[in-house]
Order: sequence, then structure tokens, then C-alpha cells
Amino acid sequence: MGGDTMTGRIIETDADVKEGAAYLSGICPRLKAAYAQTGDLPLRRSEDGFERLLSAIVSQQVSVASANAIWTRLKTAGLDTPCAVLGASEDALRGEGLSRQKARYARALAEAEIDYAALRAAPDAEVIATLTKVPGIGVWTAEIYAMFSLGRADVFAPGDLALQEAARLIYDLPERPKERALRQMAQDWAPWRSVAARLLWAYYRVAKDREGIR
Repeated sequence: MGGDTMTGRIIETDADVKEGAAYLSGICPRLKAAYAQTGDLPLRRSEDGFERLLSAIVSQQVSVASANAIWTRLKTAGLDTPCAVLGASEDALRGEGLSRQKARYARALAEAEIDYAALRAAPDAEVIATLTKVPGIGVWTAEIYAMFSLGRADVFAPGDLALQEAARLIYDLPERPKERALRQMAQDWAPWRSVAARLLWAYYRVAKDREGIR
């Protein structure tokens, strides 16, 4: 398994996810019970780079169906690279379904000239800090990128409503924990916080019969 002292553990295979789930089941009976209901957790690894973050911007505040349709249009038009986005007018980007604000975010991402290869070796905090400097990329998007595009094993996304709701159900809380409270709770799940996130999303799907994340 990959990883070093800079990045910590890197999740690369289903076996890595199972290792994390076994650890979490061993430290918390409630997580163990939730895992018994969800079964094996998805790996959810995805590519990294500009295209992945542009896709995340497209997905913001629209349905999965709408996001998929807009993304297909952008790719068909060849507007999925930094050079293409910088060479396109705002009208051209909007013509493929982006709002004016998202067209600006797409250009800001292209202009940021992020060194995506360097991010693979950067500490988690540096990854989040680098990405959130770009307009349109908030902490949640940066955390999801670190988890799934970079495979970081100990990143969590406490601002995610599905994770908050799953935590409420699993721990029988009177209300959803707010972001700060859930971040505090998640400290107990180190060094496998991103596997805990996978478990909570999977439990949300079981409990609510709908996906909590695209």
C-alpha cells in the first residue's frame, strides 16, 4: 500500500478500505453495527487533476442528472482542459449549460495553474489550503478531492449533510451534529476518517434509500 509520512496512508484497493472498516468496527460498537448493515464499502477512487475539479464545480447546487448532462456537453465541446477553458468566452461556457458564476469559477480554476502532480505528495492540510484558494472550491470539495482523487485515508468532510444525518442515526443523537461537532466526533476515527466517511455515506443510503453523494 502506498503512502509516506507526508501524505499518511493512501487508499488504493478494496483491501485498504476493509482494513479501515475493520479498525473502525474494533473501536466502536455502533460503527460495527452500521457496517454489518451496509456490507462491504465502495472504494470510490477517482482520477485527480483539473478535469475532476471542474466536474465538481459543475455539480454544485444542481441535481445529479443536470450535472451529468452539463458535464457531457462540456466534454463534447472539448471544454474540459485548462487551455480550452481559458480560450473560451464566458458566453461559450454558458452556452454549454454553466451559470455565469460557474463559468467564472471554471476560468479561475484554469488560471490557478495548480501543480496536480505535486499535490499527490503534499500533506492533507496543504492540499485543502491550495484548492480552497480557488474561487468556487470550498472546503467540502477540497476534502472530497483529497479522499477520492488522492486516496487520503484520514480526511473527513463534516460539512456534508448526509454524513451529519448518518451520524445522528448511528449515534442516536437528538439532532444532526453541526460541522464543528462532527469534525470533533471524527477525531476518534483517525487514522481512518475517510473510511468512516464511506461507512456513513453507505449507512445513509441504507437508512434513507438514496445516495448521499454523486
